This record gives sequence, structure tokens and C-alpha cells, in this order.
Amino acid sequence: MRFGKFDLSIIRECVFKLDGGAMFGVVPKALWSKTSPADEENRVVLACNLLLIDTGEKKVLIETGMGDRWSEKERERYGLKSLVSSATILDQVNLKPEDIDFVVISHLHFDHVGGATMVKDGKLVPVFPNAQYVVQKGEWDFAFKANARAKASYRPDDFVPLQEHNQILFVDGDHEVVPGIWVKVTGGHTSHHQVVYFESENDKGVYFADIIPTKSHVTPPWVMGYDHYPLISCDIKSDWLARAAQENWLVVFDHEPGIPWGRVKVDGNKFAFEALAEDSLTFASGKGKALASVG
Repeated sequence: MRFGKFDLSIIRECVFKLDGGAMFGVVPKALWSKTSPADEENRVVLACNLLLIDTGEKKVLIETGMGDRWSEKERERYGLKSLVSSATILDQVNLKPEDIDFVVISHLHFDHVGGATMVKDGKLVPVFPNAQYVVQKGEWDFAFKANARAKASYRPDDFVPLQEHNQILFVDGDHEVVPGIWVKVTGGHTSHHQVVYFESENDKGVYFADIIPTKSHVTPPWVMGYDHYPLISCDIKSDWLARAAQENWLVVFDHEPGIPWGRVKVDGNKFAFEALAEDSLTFASGKGKALASVG
């Protein structure tokens, strides 16, 4: 999709399932199940939607998804269906992993950085060999001292090899990655969780990462049980959604299993998401395909 002078593409890396109660926190199932129906194990369908921004000068990939280093038992637990491999992740946009200049990681949970590394010749190496991976230093530090509640979401094999290959760009707070693309620290989900804000000419957009993982989370109080600081998440969502609605930003949801991008509107005293048309997900080259079905 053309966005000012940028080209944007969604890459659906996988579909998976997580517990619905964990995804919606204190919201009763009678409410969240209307928009996110659960299976017999109370799991809801999610996706890993990566965003590729081609500025014309640099290629920036936002997130890496789950990756393919999972046992059969783990795949069954998460209902994980990989849609691409580490080697083929960019095939649908006619690129190779070597073409990526920067990879932005919102935070170091396995469903965001799991696809950052792969096994090659028996060793763990970065999937994108020429890229700098943009990581908040505070998030990195926390990953090694997370308490019993938080540590299960951090797998060192996902990110330690990035440092060993000198491919991490540590940032401390808001940072302009390349002209027109910024990381902005929100906190909430983790203490140093970051979203990605981008603008070109008159167009503005935001990749919400896990502050607003799906369209069902647009209502500010609907925050995940996984959030370390849910009250902060609620307030941050309200602020960002108000700006997005007022200025008609493009918004992108990392875990939305349907159409993952569109606009936010104010409907009375509530926020409402209006998805773009499905054909917005077909790549301009004509060689790419729309998102895979999650049915």
C-alpha cells in the first residue's frame, strides 16, 4: 500500500491461539466472546502481523513473529500454524532477509522476537543478517531479571544471538530509527514496551504492538491479563486512540486475525475501528497474495 512516499506491506507470519481470559483480563467472557469466540479450550485465534515499511531509502521490518523453533508439543499448546519459514518470510514481497536494514522489536516476548533468530549449521544466527535490531535497553535488561510471572515470555535464544553478532541497536526512550519512523515508549504491557509511529508527507500511522493487539481491544479498559501495568495500558490506549482518531491515522494491530489495519473513529463516547478493504493487503507488484485465512 502506498503511504505518502512509503510502501507498506503486511506479512502474516503465523496464526496461533492463546487463552481468551488472559487476552482480555478482567473483561467478562460474556462480552469478549462476542468479538473473539473461544474454542473448546477457551483459546482465541490470533495472528502475528509484521509490518514492512519501505521508505525508498531503507527497509524497516516491524516485529518478527513466533519463528519456527518450536517443538510439536509447543505447537499443539499454542495451536501454532506457521505460514512462512525463516528463509521464506519475505518471499511474498519479493525480498530476501539480506535486504532488511532495520528490525524494530516492540518488546522481547517470544511472539514478537521469536522469528529474529534461526538455526543454521547447528548454530543460532540472526534471520536478517544485515539488519540492526532496535530494542529498548530497559526491555533488554528486564528480560534477564524477570520474575516468576513474567519470565516464561522471554526466551534468551530469541535475542541473545543478536547481541553476539553485534546486530542490536539499543535505544533509551523515543528514537527516530530512520527519517519518518520513530519508536515511542508506552510502557503498560511491559515497562519499556514501544510502539512504532510513522509519517510520510500528509499520512500518519502507528503500529500498536501489544498496547492494542487486536481490533477487539480498541475499548481502552479491555487490556490483557498479560500486561504488567494494566492501568497504564488503559490510559496510554486512550491517549493514542484519541490522537489517531482526530488526525485519521492508519492504525495497525499486530495480533488481529482479520484485516489488521484501518482507521479509528469516535462513535459517541466510544472508539470504533474501520478496517481497510481486503484488497489493501495485496501487494502492488501483483505477485503477492492477501493474508492467509485463519478459519
